[in-house]
This record gives sequence, structure tokens and C-alpha cells, in this order.
Amino acid sequence: MFFAVAVTAGTTTMSIAAPPNRAEAARGAVHPVSTELEMKSWLDRVPHTSVYPPDFEATLQGQGSAYVIEMSTAPGCLPCGDLWTKLGAMKARYGWTIRTITTQEAIIRSGRLGLPWIGHPVAWVRPLADPNRIIPVAIGTDHAVNISRNLYLAAKMQTGVRVGVAVRAMSKFTGIVSWPQRARPHEQ
Repeated sequence: MFFAVAVTAGTTTMSIAAPPNRAEAARGAVHPVSTELEMKSWLDRVPHTSVYPPDFEATLQGQGSAYVIEMSTAPGCLPCGDLWTKLGAMKARYGWTIRTITTQEAIIRSGRLGLPWIGHPVAWVRPLADPNRIIPVAIGTDHAVNISRNLYLAAKMQTGVRVGVAVRAMSKFTGIVSWPQRARPHEQ
């Protein structure tokens, strides 16, 4: 149950309100940006991962050849460009492969996991040999340290770490995405 509390001029009132529905919750978690300043403003609010397990570097370097990062993207999408830059640096450092997926594939993947489709970018990790074992690692752009943490957790999840632990750690995606673009005729 969801409670709303109001305090005015020394009196307190409490009312029972309905929790937000799925669409309202999705809108509240999505931050569309159209300028570098807006994107930076939202990113400034996102906390940075600062504590890493002892096997962090070894896992990312050792697992890179077994996994692929697949990302949805769109022309002119500022958060996409930001995420591409950060993933490119991780590719160089850890050897992970990065590929694009179509908007349609991203929508299907989101639906399979019960995630609302919010737009670009969305990044997923999967084993090279298994296209069906996908884990979202970024919904919107994020800080490089948070993305690398999510890659680490995805690799651990794929290799048997208790899923509940890793899912809780990855559950706070930024939702910093591009403004919704008009569908092109072939996408309608």
C-alpha cells in the first residue's frame, strides 16, 4: 500500500493513495535528453561505483572473449554516443566484443524480460555461443565505472553467482536516453 503524508501549518494529514502504475513508474525512471548539458546534468546525479571485489580486473579481462555486448542505438542519439565511447574504452582495456542490435530486437528482448521499452541506448551482455542468455547491463548511458561493474556482474551471473545478488546490484539503471524519435516507415 502507498501512503501520502502532507504537513501544512502544524497539521498532518495522511491519505492512502494508489501506487503508481507501470506506465507512470516507467516515465518516472526515464530521463530523455537532447543536449550535452542535459545529459551531463542527469549523469551528475548518478552515484559512482567505488568498491570492487578483488577479482574484478581479472574477471573482466579473462571473460571478455566469452561474451559479447550488444547495444541498441540510433543516429543523433547523444546518450548512445556517450555509451559507445565508454564501451569502446572497455573493449580496448578488457577485450569484450561490441555489436549493434536493431530497435526491433531490443524491443523483443525488453519484452521477454518484462522491461518497458524506453528507447536508446540499451546494452545487453550474452555469451558468444548462446543468443538466448541475455542480461541488460545499461538502460541509458551511465558512468564508465558503473558500466564496468555491470559487465562484471553479468559475467558472474552467467557463470553461476547467485542471481539475486547480482540483480540487486544492477537494478539501478540511469534511464538517460535520447528523446523518442519518429518511427521511420520501415519500423512502423
